[in-house]
Amino acid sequence: MTEVTRVPLQPIAEGSLTKLWIGIVLAVLAAAALAWYAAPRGVDVETMTAGSGPTPAATDVVFVRYTGTLEDGSVFDQSQDIPLPIEGIFPEGNPLPLDRMVPGFAEGAQQMQKGGTYRITIPASQGYGAEGRTDPQGNVVIPPNEDLTFEVELVDFMSMEDFERRLATLQQALQMGGQMGGPGGMGGDPSAPQGQVVPQDGAQPAPAPAPIQ
Repeated sequence: MTEVTRVPLQPIAEGSLTKLWIGIVLAVLAAAALAWYAAPRGVDVETMTAGSGPTPAATDVVFVRYTGTLEDGSVFDQSQDIPLPIEGIFPEGNPLPLDRMVPGFAEGAQQMQKGGTYRITIPASQGYGAEGRTDPQGNVVIPPNEDLTFEVELVDFMSMEDFERRLATLQQALQMGGQMGGPGGMGGDPSAPQGQVVPQDGAQPAPAPAPIQ
């Protein structure tokens, strides 16, 4: 039977033992700090004015008023209410389909309630990342690796199916108004070519939502 060679353990001096424990503690703390620093930062949603009711789903269309700012506080984007020729179909605000938004904005919107105002802080990793964003002329709108802040008022929200149904209703009403024409037509103008609608009070038909790319 083979005997296992045994190496005798030498006693550790009291001072050396203390240094050993200190070294272990420092190593653990350093590893924890590194892990915290390396962990991806999440979206932060701060409630400025509380809303009420349910929250939007990931595939809903939200109607919002918002202002987007960069880290230095400069405004890079701001919503504008879309004037509609027919009331009672769409609420006020800017319609944004959440499944077409940057991940951080969509995540933050799903924590909001109707009537509330919120401040959403989006890390670059969930915004425009290392590429940033430029306008059609090539000017830098959002620098690479830039954290973003949005102040958002959630006016209302609805499902994409409901949004498309209302949009079809609006388009049908505009077409009927153009065909009827004259003072009795819905939004019609006798001087306009047949099939063309001139909205009243200078309002323009609602364009398709322009999602944040």
